[in-house]
Amino acid sequence: MIKDILNKADEKMNKTVDVLVKELASMKAGRANPAILDKIEVEYYGAMTPISQLAGISIPEARILAIQPWDKSALKSIEKAILKSDLGINPSNDGEIIRLIIPELTEETRKNIVKNIKKTGEDSKVAIRGIRRECNDKFKALKKKNDISEDEIKKGEEQIQKKTDIFIKNIDAILEKKEKEIMSL
Repeated sequence: MIKDILNKADEKMNKTVDVLVKELASMKAGRANPAILDKIEVEYYGAMTPISQLAGISIPEARILAIQPWDKSALKSIEKAILKSDLGINPSNDGEIIRLIIPELTEETRKNIVKNIKKTGEDSKVAIRGIRRECNDKFKALKKKNDISEDEIKKGEEQIQKKTDIFIKNIDAILEKKEKEIMSL
């Protein structure tokens, strides 16, 4: 029983870290990164469709994203979706390709991005701690039912605490790496 609870907690914690990594990848970092377009959907023939399914996305230069739709009629829709998004980048449309020129980051912008990174990281840590709390609650419920002994509960609580500590350290390392990346550009 305890192993099952711990395994499920491990899965949830891994998913939390995966979500954090994806979230951080989609943050602007002063370099062209196709992941910044992941959240943008385009209305295409009445359905909301991710840009990556409508166009090829390439990086011709370090700070330029090129979006080449497979269907030229989607060009205007893609451009509108980018303008509506929270990217803060004006697309340049030449009739065949949309270019996004990623601006240089100012010191103030970098600090704001780092602040967002820290907030996102803290949210992930809170989620990890919530998973730990869920496990501890399950252990206590098992104890009330007299399904497991006090010693087994202690072991389970210690193991989930160790897992929590490991995942929190992992998140801290990921955040530190991303912060250095942002501040060193």
